[in-house]
Amino acid sequence: MATLTIKQVKSGIGRKDNQIETLRSLGLKRIGHTVTKEDRPEFRGMINTVSHLVEVTEK
Repeated sequence: MATLTIKQVKSGIGRKDNQIETLRSLGLKRIGHTVTKEDRPEFRGMINTVSHLVEVTEK
């Protein structure tokens, strides 16, 4: 199955609570932190919520 590499590029400080919680649910803790997730609809929805804070690379 395909994977997604998600990198946080902007801070969650001052954002809405649901966006901060979404970053934590994805496993992102700080700017520059990268995680790898399976390409699933659940993760795509989370990425859509915080798309302005992250960069996504498909593998």
